Amino acid sequence: MKSSNGVLILILGILSITGFGCLTGLPAWIMGNSALKDIDSGQADPSERGLVQAGRIIGMIMTIMTVVGMCIGLAVFFGALGLIGLGATQTK
Repeated sequence: MKSSNGVLILILGILSITGFGCLTGLPAWIMGNSALKDIDSGQADPSERGLVQAGRIIGMIMTIMTVVGMCIGLAVFFGALGLIGLGATQTK
């Protein structure tokens, strides 16, 4: 029976919290999905399910938060550019 890499998945999830965001959160999410399929099919060690689930969930949350944060940041940036552009076109 092969290892499901539960410790690695959890470490990647935790690293996504510490500032790596999608860089480690997305791999934790993808690897977690794969590991859970292996565990459910009996090909991987079921004792690692908790580690896999924890790392996967953390990775999911941090990936989603990073994407949402980037979208909000871009909206604010382009909104500010628009306001600056409006200000530049105003004549006194």
